[in-house]
Amino acid sequence: MKKQGFFGHLRESINLSIYNSKQSVLRILRILRLIISMLTLGFALYYFGFGISEQEIPLFIGVVRGTFIFFIISFIIRLFFDYEPSKFIRQNWFEFLLLAIILVDSLGLFIFGKTFLRHFFYLNDIPVFSEFFLLTILGFLLLIVFLELGKVGKYLHKIGISPAAMFVFSFILLILLGTGLLMLPETNNQKEFMPFLDALFTSTSACCVTGLIVVDTATYFSMKGQFILLILMQLGGLNVITFASFFTFFSQKGVGLKQQAIVMDFMSFESLLSTKKMLRDILIMSFAIEIIGCLMLFFLWSPQLAFNGTGERFFYSLFHAVSAFNNAGFSLFSNGLFEEYARDSYMLHVVIGMMIIIGGAGFPVLNDLFSIKNMRERLEKPWKRYKPSTLLVIYTSVFLILAGTVVFYVFESANPLQLAKGGMAEKNEFEKIITSVFQSVTTRTAGFNTVDFSILSAPVLIFFIFLMLVGASPASTGGGVKTTTFATIFLSAWATIRGKKDVQVFKHTIPEETIKKAATILIFSFTIIFIGGFCLTFTEPDIDPLQLFFEEISAFCTVGLSTGITADLSSAGKVILIISMFIGRVGTLTLAVSLSRKSISNNYKYPNAFIMVG
Repeated sequence: MKKQGFFGHLRESINLSIYNSKQSVLRILRILRLIISMLTLGFALYYFGFGISEQEIPLFIGVVRGTFIFFIISFIIRLFFDYEPSKFIRQNWFEFLLLAIILVDSLGLFIFGKTFLRHFFYLNDIPVFSEFFLLTILGFLLLIVFLELGKVGKYLHKIGISPAAMFVFSFILLILLGTGLLMLPETNNQKEFMPFLDALFTSTSACCVTGLIVVDTATYFSMKGQFILLILMQLGGLNVITFASFFTFFSQKGVGLKQQAIVMDFMSFESLLSTKKMLRDILIMSFAIEIIGCLMLFFLWSPQLAFNGTGERFFYSLFHAVSAFNNAGFSLFSNGLFEEYARDSYMLHVVIGMMIIIGGAGFPVLNDLFSIKNMRERLEKPWKRYKPSTLLVIYTSVFLILAGTVVFYVFESANPLQLAKGGMAEKNEFEKIITSVFQSVTTRTAGFNTVDFSILSAPVLIFFIFLMLVGASPASTGGGVKTTTFATIFLSAWATIRGKKDVQVFKHTIPEETIKKAATILIFSFTIIFIGGFCLTFTEPDIDPLQLFFEEISAFCTVGLSTGITADLSSAGKVILIISMFIGRVGTLTLAVSLSRKSISNNYKYPNAFIMVG
């Protein structure tokens, strides 16, 4: 047996001395952390809703600083009372990282006489205690608080509701919370309470990463309101599965076995052991891509776009990066990316387009393509191929992008209405191709636009309806019936036409239950879209039915593109779109999760029935 060293004996003696007091101390600390977290949320609600005066800024800084100090001391105490400190740090690595950043930031006091964050703002001519500065430190504090509140997730299994119901309720809670925040006076430039229906519509659109708006995001909302939209897009874009699992992600016990099995089946994880790791990788991958995209956008904005300093330029970059990756389509420009000086920034369009594609590809696909483990295995074993589902997503996505590009290029180049400034008629061939590719990419689910959609020709609108219906890929930030659903139905039809019994793709057979699931989702989607569009023709009799169905499909498939009629809809029309956005984001996923469960097979079978079809 290996002898213990000095530190081993010291640790053992400490463990023995704290054994009797450990549970009571940790229980008291847990209660204090919960109380501090709730008070901090209340303080943040007051800040977002009613604002603070210049005289109250020192109080704001004091509360934030005190909360940071409390959580640092709390972490140290928990670390001290843990019998295996190194394991404790590994299990709580994210919290450790956040608190370490705070401590490092404070070291700037001894070097510059101010924290590193304040020094950074000073170097970039961003006023300290400006709204952007206060939002930055408050956002960091809220991240720690949400991390703390997320630890109660390990008790969710005691509620007794099904995982699918938990997904739906968590999303409803997020939408209602966003609605309440957006209604507060300080979140808009008018300094008045936002009408409930408009706030509900905007919150639903952000949480469901749709992008349809009834007010101008750029001019109506203050920076606080835009910051709330950014958070709602981020949480909603992680999709229902990941968001519902977020509460249990950071707990030491992790996601429950029942929840892991459903997540594993829906998101194509290889094993239960990989589920928690995959959820962690999703968060890290999302934030990394958004940060890289934010930095690229920061340097690609046209010099002619008049930003009020570096802070606003960075906020615009972050907002559009989050919006693009999560396929949300919200923009801080009144005309979207069709805004003057943005519509002709083609490298900007390329970066945003790539982020849309990456976000819409789906996390299992990204993991299969870019995870270090998989890339290493393929280098060591050249014969190892990508998963069939990954290849199906890639081939289907490339086909849809190319098809949309060709249709847009051909019809809009000959569209006489495109003679306006910034239209296709005034672009050279390279610019026409970039514009066509971007519209094809964004139409599937993102909702950005670099052209005026109100003047698109009917053939393009009809084809774009098809692209919106297909949407992004499974377990992605996008909506629609999904690329694999469309591909599976097409391959099934093609196999039937050719008289083949099995549906095959990439030397694999698609199971019959997968084909049934795809058909169910497609029929479900068509039914909801038809009902929603049909109801809109009653509530909005003065609007062209093609525009109404375009709006309905855009809402249900969480795309966010519009021909400009959203704000003019009646209250009933807005309610229809709210329901469509919610069902489109939650309903199809919940249906897929329900269908993913293994059904108990019966030992009997009824006689075959002859039914004529076709």
